[in-house]
Amino acid sequence: MPSRRTVLAATAGVAASLAISGTAHADDKKLRSLISRMTLEEKVGQLFVMRVYGHSATAPDQTDIDANLKEIGVRTAAEMIARYRVGGIIYFTWAHNTRGPHQIADLSNGIQHASLRQPRGLPVLISTDQEHGIVCRVGEPATLFPGAMAIGAGGARKDARTLGRIAGQELRAIGIRQNYSPVADVNVNPANPVIGVRSFGSEADAVAGLVAAEVAGYRGAGVAATAKHFPGHGDTAVDSHYGFPVITHSRELWEKLDAVPFRAAIRAGIDSIMTAHIQFPALDASGDPATLSHSILTGILRGELGYDGVVVTDSLGMEGVRTKYGDDRVPVLALKAGVDQLLNPPSLDVAWNAVLKAVQDGELTEARLDESILRILRLKARLGLFEEPYVSHGGVTRTVGTPAHLAAADGIAERTTTLLVNERRLLPLNRRTHRRLLVVGADPASPSGTTGPPTGVLAAAFTELGFTATALPTGTAPSAATVARAVAAAQDADAVIVGTYNITAAQKTLVEQLVATGSPVVAVAIRNPYDVAQLPTVPAYLAAYSWTDVELRAAARVIAGEAAPRGRLPVPVQRADDPAKVLYPVGYGLSYGR
Repeated sequence: MPSRRTVLAATAGVAASLAISGTAHADDKKLRSLISRMTLEEKVGQLFVMRVYGHSATAPDQTDIDANLKEIGVRTAAEMIARYRVGGIIYFTWAHNTRGPHQIADLSNGIQHASLRQPRGLPVLISTDQEHGIVCRVGEPATLFPGAMAIGAGGARKDARTLGRIAGQELRAIGIRQNYSPVADVNVNPANPVIGVRSFGSEADAVAGLVAAEVAGYRGAGVAATAKHFPGHGDTAVDSHYGFPVITHSRELWEKLDAVPFRAAIRAGIDSIMTAHIQFPALDASGDPATLSHSILTGILRGELGYDGVVVTDSLGMEGVRTKYGDDRVPVLALKAGVDQLLNPPSLDVAWNAVLKAVQDGELTEARLDESILRILRLKARLGLFEEPYVSHGGVTRTVGTPAHLAAADGIAERTTTLLVNERRLLPLNRRTHRRLLVVGADPASPSGTTGPPTGVLAAAFTELGFTATALPTGTAPSAATVARAVAAAQDADAVIVGTYNITAAQKTLVEQLVATGSPVVAVAIRNPYDVAQLPTVPAYLAAYSWTDVELRAAARVIAGEAAPRGRLPVPVQRADDPAKVLYPVGYGLSYGR
């Protein structure tokens, strides 16, 4: 591993005096000096945050080399850095970047070494999406927390701050300094296919308080948090990965709802804000996505909200930003709109050359690039990357997945589990009268790095609690034969636990037929809490908000009476037969004392 002396030499002696101590702009003169020595090609590269396949910066597996050659035209991360001088790299599980904490640390160190050894080499800002809950890239043995809506159900800003602090410490230990979290969207649409449980809830002020608390936790850990997706993605019925959503809120409603958490994030010192690939006609009538809107990013975010930190696009490979313009125009228009970091374009070569040509042709000025690069370098300096770009295996061992961190996650999860139905006080289940449990239900693909599948995790948790539990996965769309098999198995059980996942007609049939057997049925919504409205005959229903291990284990402890249900709904649940009426309001939740 290169020494600190090598790092300082690689940054032309400037880095030694770039320690940032609270004043974000204190060293602008030195940073501007760095920028003045960069070539135009190096400046263009600093604006990009790119994916790359492989567990190693220099020696990935052959399949990852092949994927890199096909998508990027290079073999390795080191080659990508040498060719394009990218300022950031994003880690994904599917890109095989995140096999384990020590491997991730080695990859991060390899990336930093590859960049710092270049002429005028700069440290790389490594990022990932570690929202917790259903979106995670770094899995076990790292500490995994409940997702945002679960935290919203707990309602404790202290827990949100603890999540940010511990998650930030673990990310920093493996070389990740920028996290694309928290989600600041206010989820007011139960049919939202892309945000949902990734949001803290439907109440703007509650979301704002939790966003600010989590940001404070990350900042204290030395990791850049990212509030997303500006100007607000919480009322869409279209997934911007696959389509182009339109938000129909008025400007007045935006001020009262969507803007509130972003204002709170800015007050809390948020380091970066991610854009949304959505149309928002009340804010910009051009029909452009917010990512490409000068009115939204420069006029509102920078001008009206006073934000001067880093603005990063959502992935430029998503359909929402590619619908109207070609992949060569999108990065140029994003920079003209006010973006600083261009995240994960479909073709780095196309995007990089498009920005370069835009400067050479005069459409973009080099001074405009310098503005964004200064913001990016300020952030790298504040995060200590100029002084300490490398991480150590000792730091990984001391920090990642420690017993104290895991216990904190378990405690937070217990405070989020929400009891919605408990007829005749069926819960908590008694080990003597309900010893034999059948665990059935949906088994969606396990969130990254968790054990899964959900039925197996729940069955194992109940077994550890003294029950005799059998898992019978039935899937998200059980066939008639599968339903019959589950109903037959229920005859030999003292109680049935069934997990629902964005409930379908087939899941509803399964649950109704299980209830008809006469066996006590306890349903657990393992994603959206709205499922409960579809099952009025179930005698007990809990919302876990995700199917990660930490939330499922907490739900099992609550069902078994080892923990009390303390969560309260952070979103309203409408009636299935009349969506205009509320079945369970925000703040609803039962306890075992009533």
